[in-house]
Amino acid sequence: MVFANRRACIVRRTSWAARFALSAILACSLAVPFALTGCSSEESGGSAEERALSYVSPYDWEHSLDTSNGRYVYAENGEVKSRIGIDVSDHQRNVNWAAVAQDGIDFAMLRLGNRGSTEGQLYVDELFADNVLGVQSVGMPFGVYFFSQATSEDEAREEAQFVLDTLSSCGLSPESLAYPVVFDQEPVEGEGRANDLSADQLTANALAFCRAIEEAGYRPMVYGNQIDMAQRNMDELEAYPIWYAEYGVAQPSADFDFVMWQYSNVGTVRGIDTEVDLNIYMVEERKGTYE
Repeated sequence: MVFANRRACIVRRTSWAARFALSAILACSLAVPFALTGCSSEESGGSAEERALSYVSPYDWEHSLDTSNGRYVYAENGEVKSRIGIDVSDHQRNVNWAAVAQDGIDFAMLRLGNRGSTEGQLYVDELFADNVLGVQSVGMPFGVYFFSQATSEDEAREEAQFVLDTLSSCGLSPESLAYPVVFDQEPVEGEGRANDLSADQLTANALAFCRAIEEAGYRPMVYGNQIDMAQRNMDELEAYPIWYAEYGVAQPSADFDFVMWQYSNVGTVRGIDTEVDLNIYMVEERKGTYE
């Protein structure tokens, strides 16, 4: 659908809370449910034979992932089974989308907005409308993401409705988006209003948002890195695909299934003056096994 009425989008200046890099090692009790069956020991009733099962990825990252030029490509038997994409917000300032497309980028994830990390106000990304116009002008498939700081299921549903209202005001529908609507809840640097939520609450927030998005006809997705996912009840989120973040590695270390991998936060793309996140999207969604 052509984006015909830019003024319909309510564009407000927003500040993006810096992504908070956690460096503390997680205790065994916070380990990803898919990865561990428990912190067993001889004293606690476990035994050497009752060790946790290991996750086995459905993708042959070692032999099928080409990382030679910084643009990751996954191919099997000569057939490419991935797409290369970027995610942008107003931090990338004005993007030349024609140049981006000419540089071989297949898709884009656009930040629709965020909730403030202290006061809890909802904001539309300052350049969301411009970016929608830009990707549509070059025929680039896109999805959107929302940076959440919800402290409750009600706030997560409020965020979902905010996303839906903004999409509608921009003349967008489920058919307009080739990629998902993503729920991105991360801790922030400093005194973030949602920094100390329990795993149960973080999981409930993600479910509330995703269900509301799904009911409106869009495809929901959940974003996070290994630590973010370890702080959620992953078995409850198995119905929704994961956008996984891990930088500077030749192959992902995730011990859970994901569909999209944000593998760099320092990418360079023609048409963008700043560094930009790079992503690889797997065209075949597969399920791993446990051995």
